[in-house]
Amino acid sequence: MLGKVFKAYDVRATYPKPLNEKIAWQIGFATAQYLLGEASDAGYDDPMMRHLVVGRDMRASSPALAENLRQGMRDFGAHVIDLGRVDTSMVYFAIHLLGCAGGVMTTASHNPANYNGFKISRRGGRPVGSGSGLEEIRRLAALVDRAKQQSAGGREESRNLWASYRDHLLRFMSPSLLEGTRDLKVVVDASNGMAGTMVPELFTSVKGLQLSRLNFDNESGEFAHEPNPLVEANLAQVREAVVKRKAAIGFCFDGDADRCMVVDERGEPVGCDLILAWLVSRFLERSPGAAVVYDLRSSRVVRESIEESGGRPVEERVGHVFMKARMAAEQAVVGGELSGHFYFRDTFNADNGARMFVEVVSALAESRKPLSKLIAPFRRYAHSGEINFQNEDPAAALAALRKAFPKAKVGELDGLSLDAGDWWCNVRTSNTEPLLRLNLEAKNRKVLDAQFDRLSPMLGERVDH
Repeated sequence: MLGKVFKAYDVRATYPKPLNEKIAWQIGFATAQYLLGEASDAGYDDPMMRHLVVGRDMRASSPALAENLRQGMRDFGAHVIDLGRVDTSMVYFAIHLLGCAGGVMTTASHNPANYNGFKISRRGGRPVGSGSGLEEIRRLAALVDRAKQQSAGGREESRNLWASYRDHLLRFMSPSLLEGTRDLKVVVDASNGMAGTMVPELFTSVKGLQLSRLNFDNESGEFAHEPNPLVEANLAQVREAVVKRKAAIGFCFDGDADRCMVVDERGEPVGCDLILAWLVSRFLERSPGAAVVYDLRSSRVVRESIEESGGRPVEERVGHVFMKARMAAEQAVVGGELSGHFYFRDTFNADNGARMFVEVVSALAESRKPLSKLIAPFRRYAHSGEINFQNEDPAAALAALRKAFPKAKVGELDGLSLDAGDWWCNVRTSNTEPLLRLNLEAKNRKVLDAQFDRLSPMLGERVDH
């Protein structure tokens, strides 16, 4: 059972089978053993390095799973700080604010309500994933037996850090919105997730924000729609509300509120790569010449925008573990993924949906132009979006694809990237399913369609989900 809940980046599975309270305790014990051991091995003697923070989302199973997780930590001897119901990015913030050895968020992010899991971070808020400690936590969890384990008597306390979190984030809010000299009507779809708690806690006091709320009730643990803003069908409510209520912009957050998607004043979705391309000039004005990290699926316009603004473009493979590590290594000022994760130097290189919200509404308020017009200059190319193909032998398909285009520039940072000049693509394998994921871009729609027709038979059977 234990082996079924560990994934590439975190712990995630359906509740109560295979993920349950027993496994939550084992993971809590093992996480404390690993994180406190890591801090000790590094020579840290600060008493806070015996502390771990724990947060949870609004799922019905989260209280019991988080309680058993915390008990496992205390039984190992860790002192636990319970943050209660928070967004995932709050856990990263708390680790930094309090100087803890690490922390865990109890959540299944964008998955349906019958799923749950744990996102584990070490000191500094750096992620623990495959290749960076998650395998060791799994090994330690398999070795411990609660019935035979005598508790080491770790302490627990509850802390409310919303005021500190709010103060930190509002430092980056446009003064025109804070003071109310500029009004902005904003629709937020919380997806019945943690944005329903986070947004009121952080932004109700901002005088210039006229917040129009959708699906903010998160007491039932159920979702009005799947809490995955990447699926266009899940944007239907926010798109309709933006147009009907004549709002300037709309946001749809995922279940744990660490990422979101944006729709413009016409109710049209805006790709996260285009949002990053639009925002980079703001960050590079404040940090001239800094690096900006982006995932390799992004439009070519992202690289062009970074270079045009005097920054240093840094391409990285998909996944928060890789993005955060590259942000730190390059001392990047900002980073972004197509999935809606945005990373910021001023949030300790972590992805933060609330910080992204602050930057977007601030940029929009200060521009005094509609979002559609602000984004229009960055719609330079035709993009397919991410398309999945069922394929039982992805390695053979990638080899055939590479052979079919011998003159294309080749990249292998994550899967296979080909650049043929007037079109370019990335094809990578899924971590969990026999799928190939295609992102294709071209100089215009005609070229895009022609290349898609040429590529798709080589990739397998298209899967529309």
